[in-house]
Amino acid sequence: MQLKHLFTEDRAVSPVIGVILMVAITVILAAVIGTFVLGLGDQVSETSPQASFSFDYDGSSALTITHESGEQIPANQVTVTGDFNDSGSAWTALGGSDPITAGGSAVVNDSSGFSDGDTIRVVWTSESGSSSSTLQKWTYNG
Repeated sequence: MQLKHLFTEDRAVSPVIGVILMVAITVILAAVIGTFVLGLGDQVSETSPQASFSFDYDGSSALTITHESGEQIPANQVTVTGDFNDSGSAWTALGGSDPITAGGSAVVNDSSGFSDGDTIRVVWTSESGSSSSTLQKWTYNG
Protein backbone atom coordinates (compact mmCIF):
# COMPACT_ATOMS: atom_id res chain seq x y z
CA MET A 1 0.00 0.00 0.00
CA GLN A 2 2.83 2.37 0.73
CA LEU A 3 4.30 1.93 -2.78
CA LYS A 4 1.04 2.95 -4.50
CA HIS A 5 0.89 6.11 -2.40
CA LEU A 6 4.47 7.01 -3.43
CA PHE A 7 3.71 7.04 -7.18
CA THR A 8 0.44 8.93 -6.93
CA GLU A 9 1.82 11.76 -4.78
CA ASP A 10 2.09 14.97 -6.88
CA ARG A 11 2.39 17.74 -4.30
CA ALA A 12 6.14 18.29 -4.93
CA VAL A 13 5.70 19.07 -8.63
CA SER A 14 4.26 22.54 -8.16
CA PRO A 15 7.19 24.01 -6.13
CA VAL A 16 9.75 22.64 -8.60
CA ILE A 17 7.97 24.23 -11.58
CA GLY A 18 7.62 27.47 -9.65
CA VAL A 19 11.37 27.60 -8.95
CA ILE A 20 12.21 26.87 -12.59
CA LEU A 21 9.89 29.64 -13.78
CA MET A 22 11.34 32.15 -11.30
CA VAL A 23 14.90 31.34 -12.43
CA ALA A 24 13.90 31.72 -16.11
CA ILE A 25 12.23 35.08 -15.48
CA THR A 26 15.28 36.31 -13.54
CA VAL A 27 17.65 35.30 -16.36
CA ILE A 28 15.48 36.99 -19.02
CA LEU A 29 15.19 40.20 -16.99
CA ALA A 30 18.95 40.24 -16.38
CA ALA A 31 19.62 39.85 -20.13
CA VAL A 32 17.22 42.66 -21.09
CA ILE A 33 18.53 45.06 -18.46
CA GLY A 34 22.14 44.19 -19.29
CA THR A 35 21.53 44.88 -22.98
CA PHE A 36 20.34 48.42 -22.32
CA VAL A 37 22.89 49.15 -19.61
CA LEU A 38 25.73 48.21 -21.96
CA GLY A 39 24.23 50.34 -24.73
CA LEU A 40 23.52 47.47 -27.07
CA GLY A 41 19.88 48.52 -27.31
CA ASP A 42 20.84 51.72 -29.14
CA GLN A 43 22.82 49.83 -31.76
CA VAL A 44 19.89 47.57 -32.58
CA SER A 45 17.74 50.53 -33.59
CA GLU A 46 20.53 52.18 -35.63
CA THR A 47 20.79 49.78 -38.53
CA SER A 48 21.50 51.31 -41.91
CA PRO A 49 18.51 51.84 -44.21
CA GLN A 50 18.00 49.65 -47.24
CA ALA A 51 18.05 51.91 -50.29
CA SER A 52 19.22 51.76 -53.89
CA PHE A 53 20.73 54.69 -55.80
CA SER A 54 21.53 55.14 -59.48
CA PHE A 55 24.22 57.37 -60.96
CA ASP A 56 24.01 59.26 -64.26
CA TYR A 57 27.13 61.09 -65.45
CA ASP A 58 26.68 63.69 -68.22
CA GLY A 59 30.23 63.20 -69.50
CA SER A 60 31.59 66.61 -68.55
CA SER A 61 31.11 67.63 -64.91
CA ALA A 62 27.69 66.71 -63.48
CA LEU A 63 26.83 63.42 -61.79
CA THR A 64 23.15 62.97 -60.92
CA ILE A 65 22.47 60.62 -57.99
CA THR A 66 18.88 59.33 -57.82
CA HIS A 67 17.23 57.39 -55.01
CA GLU A 68 15.70 54.51 -56.98
CA SER A 69 13.99 52.45 -54.28
CA GLY A 70 14.02 51.52 -50.63
CA GLU A 71 13.49 53.27 -47.33
CA GLN A 72 12.92 56.98 -46.89
CA ILE A 73 16.04 58.56 -45.28
CA PRO A 74 16.43 61.89 -43.45
CA ALA A 75 18.67 64.05 -45.66
CA ASN A 76 20.82 65.19 -42.73
CA GLN A 77 21.98 61.58 -42.33
CA VAL A 78 23.25 61.25 -45.91
CA THR A 79 26.57 62.58 -47.19
CA VAL A 80 28.08 62.30 -50.65
CA THR A 81 31.83 61.76 -50.45
CA GLY A 82 34.56 60.89 -52.88
CA ASP A 83 36.85 62.23 -55.57
CA PHE A 84 35.26 65.55 -56.54
CA ASN A 85 35.85 69.20 -55.70
CA ASP A 86 33.05 69.52 -53.14
CA SER A 87 33.73 66.27 -51.21
CA GLY A 88 31.74 65.79 -48.01
CA SER A 89 28.65 67.64 -49.20
CA ALA A 90 25.39 66.83 -47.49
CA TRP A 91 22.54 65.65 -49.68
CA THR A 92 20.48 68.82 -49.09
CA ALA A 93 23.45 71.05 -50.00
CA LEU A 94 23.47 69.30 -53.36
CA GLY A 95 19.85 70.17 -54.08
CA GLY A 96 18.21 66.98 -52.83
CA SER A 97 14.92 66.72 -50.98
CA ASP A 98 14.35 66.10 -47.28
CA PRO A 99 13.57 63.34 -46.50
CA ILE A 100 15.15 61.46 -49.36
CA THR A 101 12.49 59.33 -51.03
CA ALA A 102 12.32 57.24 -54.18
CA GLY A 103 12.70 59.51 -57.19
CA GLY A 104 14.59 62.20 -55.26
CA SER A 105 17.92 63.21 -56.74
CA ALA A 106 20.96 65.38 -56.12
CA VAL A 107 23.69 66.59 -58.48
CA VAL A 108 27.42 66.45 -57.77
CA ASN A 109 29.53 68.81 -59.87
CA ASP A 110 33.24 68.42 -60.46
CA SER A 111 34.44 71.42 -62.47
CA SER A 112 37.48 69.53 -63.73
CA GLY A 113 35.46 66.45 -64.66
CA PHE A 114 35.93 62.95 -63.31
CA SER A 115 39.05 60.90 -64.04
CA ASP A 116 39.40 57.14 -64.39
CA GLY A 117 39.04 55.46 -61.02
CA ASP A 118 37.36 58.42 -59.27
CA THR A 119 34.84 57.07 -56.75
CA ILE A 120 31.70 58.66 -55.33
CA ARG A 121 29.95 57.18 -52.28
CA VAL A 122 26.51 57.81 -50.78
CA VAL A 123 27.16 57.43 -47.05
CA TRP A 124 24.55 57.13 -44.30
CA THR A 125 25.44 58.15 -40.71
CA SER A 126 23.26 57.17 -37.76
CA GLU A 127 21.41 59.89 -35.85
CA SER A 128 23.75 59.51 -32.87
CA GLY A 129 26.80 59.51 -35.16
CA SER A 130 28.05 56.24 -33.70
CA SER A 131 27.84 54.24 -36.93
CA SER A 132 27.89 54.78 -40.67
CA SER A 133 27.48 52.73 -43.80
CA THR A 134 28.09 53.18 -47.53
CA LEU A 135 24.71 52.78 -49.20
CA GLN A 136 25.94 52.91 -52.81
CA LYS A 137 29.23 53.45 -54.66
CA TRP A 138 29.99 54.67 -58.17
CA THR A 139 33.38 54.52 -59.91
CA TYR A 140 34.14 56.42 -63.11
CA ASN A 141 35.55 54.27 -65.91
CA GLY A 142 36.30 56.75 -68.72
